[in-house]
Amino acid sequence: MPTRRTAVIVAALVLAAGAAVAHGPSRLKVTETISIAAPPAAVWARIRNFDALKDWHPAVAQSPASHGNEIGSVREIVLKDGGKLSERLERWDDTAMSYSYRAAPGGALPVTNYASTITVRAEGEGSVVEWRGAFYRGWPNNDPPPDQNDDAAERAITAVYKSGLGNLKRLVEGR
Repeated sequence: MPTRRTAVIVAALVLAAGAAVAHGPSRLKVTETISIAAPPAAVWARIRNFDALKDWHPAVAQSPASHGNEIGSVREIVLKDGGKLSERLERWDDTAMSYSYRAAPGGALPVTNYASTITVRAEGEGSVVEWRGAFYRGWPNNDPPPDQNDDAAERAITAVYKSGLGNLKRLVEGR
């Protein structure tokens, strides 16, 4: 006959085993690149300003930035569908043709703790633009609804990057 102490130990082990299996979301990453038949300086000129997102991303209606390209500048994005996002400039490097930003909690995307970097580099006679981000799904707990799970988060960020980079290519190449 098990003692009360044994029963408590067994119960604790069962609970610990269950807790080891259950865990919250994992950090997700998306990277998209596109080759553009133009010199890096021409591509960078199109995207270099933190407030220029509206000028090249087809989903963005407005993207004013509080302090331009200064670290800490906040970009308030208004999407053409009415959604909103707020992003803070974390790093901006004109020489390296790159900047990084972090999204404020909330917003139009099904993600949390989103950070991203966009970079232009030379490749052959043209350029490659890389847009990469790391984030968690929008639902922080286990068993997320379909619109807040890992797949939804990855699909949303991938769609943002692909549509933006595709339009940037069209604009810069004049096609």
